Amino acid sequence: MATAGKVIKCKAAVAWEPNKPLVIEDIEVAPPQANEVRIKIVATSVCHTDLYQLFECKNKDGFPIILGHEAAGIVESVGPGVTEFQPGDKVIPLSISNCRECRFCKSPKTNQCDRGWATRGYDIMAGPDSRFTCKGKKVLQVMGNGTFSQYTVVDQMAVAKIDPSAPLDKVCLIGCGICTGYGAAVNTAKVEPGSTCAVFGLGAVGLAAVMGCKAAGAKKIFAVDINPEKFEKAKVFGATDFVNPKDYDKPISQVLAEMTNGGVDYSLECIGNVEVMRSALESCVKGWGVSVLVGWTDLHDFAARPIQLIAGRTWKGSDLGGYKVKDGVPELVKAYLDKKLKVDEFITHNMTLDQVNDAIELMKHGKCIRTVLSVSPQ
Repeated sequence: MATAGKVIKCKAAVAWEPNKPLVIEDIEVAPPQANEVRIKIVATSVCHTDLYQLFECKNKDGFPIILGHEAAGIVESVGPGVTEFQPGDKVIPLSISNCRECRFCKSPKTNQCDRGWATRGYDIMAGPDSRFTCKGKKVLQVMGNGTFSQYTVVDQMAVAKIDPSAPLDKVCLIGCGICTGYGAAVNTAKVEPGSTCAVFGLGAVGLAAVMGCKAAGAKKIFAVDINPEKFEKAKVFGATDFVNPKDYDKPISQVLAEMTNGGVDYSLECIGNVEVMRSALESCVKGWGVSVLVGWTDLHDFAARPIQLIAGRTWKGSDLGGYKVKDGVPELVKAYLDKKLKVDEFITHNMTLDQVNDAIELMKHGKCIRTVLSVSPQ
């Protein structure tokens, strides 16, 4: 392309400081360096982790930053050493790396990777390197992505090549929310046919977890949320029962235990609240119950009584659904194209990049499942 090897000037939404609206700015995006890919972002959506960085992660060293990590786009150019991608490829940038060479990538037990932004910038949700500048200042890229921009540069370890027929304004959701919840059920919890499940929190991740529980053959799926407006949407994804903790004067774990003869087989916490994490664990049946932490947070310690685990429960965590992402994300895209995975049903709003603050407000107040932002024309 004509822009290869040159600095690209484009529009992006910059978070200059915490707790302030994003500002649409003209930024410069440098050419990709060795093993990097420059991507024209076609569509991106707002994920709760973006709000976590903006409103909860108070580290001033994490700003200025360009948020956005749930996206899809087209490769514009590649840096030296890149052989897996070429200009014109449709891709999804990833928030965790998959180098395929480190001890974690070679192990079938995990989808963690020894390389990438998280090994150097976990406390600020961004690596120290960035190809973004604005007004003469370096601007960070959240989780190595930064997709609230018309162009971004991502390490090839954190990019997945997808089917060229995939609609980018739909499959952008697969790169984070859908794979996180769906995989937490099928890969991490390993939900079994005929089992009972409870999913806490009915945002996109929670609804994807509901979908995963159904796909795995669960016979009862309890959808737990304090917003009853979300229950009809949960039914679309396979929920069989609906529980609003506000309707009861006793702990939700006790409510679920009474409904299930002692507790559910599997519970998934999809909010990122340490108190709800404990409730989800205590909602599991003793002996074999499995509870999975899915919601992202790193602000507070979590706690439980030792007897909960001594009695045979398992408490575990899941990152991006446990998928080896370079393979798992394209497989989920194919499943969507084959009509085996719901995606469109998650999208409640469509906006443009310059409406990003409106999209953030919708999510902040629980008024959307996913808002897709149109960033660049294809």
